[in-house]
Amino acid sequence: MKINVLLTSVLLGTLAISACYTLDKLDQKPAVPANYTEQIQGLMPIEAQYTKMGQFAVSSQIVPSGQNRYQEYKIWYPANIASMSKLPVVVFANGTGTAYYKYELVFEHLASWGFVVIGNDDKESFRGDSSSQSLALLDKLNSDKNSIFYNKLNTRNAGISGHSQGGVGAINGATRFANSHQFKAVYTASTPKLALANGLKWDYDIRQIRTPYFAVSGTGKIDGGNGKPDSGIAPLSSLQENHHKIQNGQWAVFARRKNTDHGDMLFRADGYMTAWFMYHLKRDEQAGKILAELERNPNWQDVMIKR
Repeated sequence: MKINVLLTSVLLGTLAISACYTLDKLDQKPAVPANYTEQIQGLMPIEAQYTKMGQFAVSSQIVPSGQNRYQEYKIWYPANIASMSKLPVVVFANGTGTAYYKYELVFEHLASWGFVVIGNDDKESFRGDSSSQSLALLDKLNSDKNSIFYNKLNTRNAGISGHSQGGVGAINGATRFANSHQFKAVYTASTPKLALANGLKWDYDIRQIRTPYFAVSGTGKIDGGNGKPDSGIAPLSSLQENHHKIQNGQWAVFARRKNTDHGDMLFRADGYMTAWFMYHLKRDEQAGKILAELERNPNWQDVMIKR
């Protein structure tokens, strides 16, 4: 028995080291192509509509974090925010080694649809604390009469998004902190399976999610595995397990994008991420049609829906 336990521990440790190396290697590259919103082809109508840039020109600003582990936040927002009513906000949790500046176009894209979006340069986002602190900063700016964001942010109508390690961070950000209740929609891409996350000490409890949750991964070998039981960062078995743990009666949409792998899931599902937040945070009825489209979309498979 002791030998079996030892072998299991060694195996999990080896898998964790291997996966961490894979994640680091992936995240050394620029995270998204410069023209990805125009580059992705063969999309269904809703998917295509929300993959395009929105109607608003976008501005941004950097705010020092005052933290030891990470240095700064960056906020993207519609350039004409001064003339707009309160806007919903979206917080991003980073993938391994992927600070906000490696995927700024994703933030800019979402802000162009009428959101105030905040990222940071935290490279250990799994804890969820930097996401909680990002939301707290927006609360502070919303109350600051000298801020461009004064009384312009609906921080009680917030979304949270994360890719890879950031998927763990988004789940934890939405479930573990005093301000977690302010998140009204969650989106994650390629969240590591629980056994792998535990091996990396990135624990999360999917059962604690109490808001509409959309989770995606890719069918490529890095995400989906090679058919062996312990392979893949975010295989189908992980999505099935996590979907099963979400309580009945709660929104939970899980799906895998065909012919797409771990790194590309950061941007290739952007249209549906945007539509998810448009529907749940802005009550855009057109965006709410994603469920019907997703189930018949040839770009996607293994669609699982609770609501």
